[in-house]
Amino acid sequence: MDKSPLIAIRCSPSDRILTPEQRKSLPKMGDKSQAFMNKALEVATQNPDFLPRSFDLEEMKRDVELFQGLYPVFLSLTQLQELVDDTVMAVGSDAYAAALVVYNFAKASGKSSGLDAVADEMGKRFARKSRKVQTEGAMV
Repeated sequence: MDKSPLIAIRCSPSDRILTPEQRKSLPKMGDKSQAFMNKALEVATQNPDFLPRSFDLEEMKRDVELFQGLYPVFLSLTQLQELVDDTVMAVGSDAYAAALVVYNFAKASGKSSGLDAVADEMGKRFARKSRKVQTEGAMV
């Protein structure tokens, strides 16, 4: 695996760290946008004379190359994150279900096992907050 895209991320300036507002405002790169980007690079590379002198074709090439190097990593990480999320959810659910069994047996055993205090402490997890009483000014 070519690690240069990953090194580029670590060495990139901090202006690559985006705020939520910046993320919303940037154009998104989907399949159609990738095809458009590749075609634009091809056109620019074959016909550089029609572009303004201020256009940095080498920078575009570097950006496209970095994107193409990072995109497979992005896809792999996205898939891995989904697997981790699913695993955490499933294992967490299993652990919580086991904790409920322990709690229910602790409650049922109660004083005979000396587990009342522990069961009461665990039961705080299920305590409901009382609803706020409406103020008299709000009542009509």
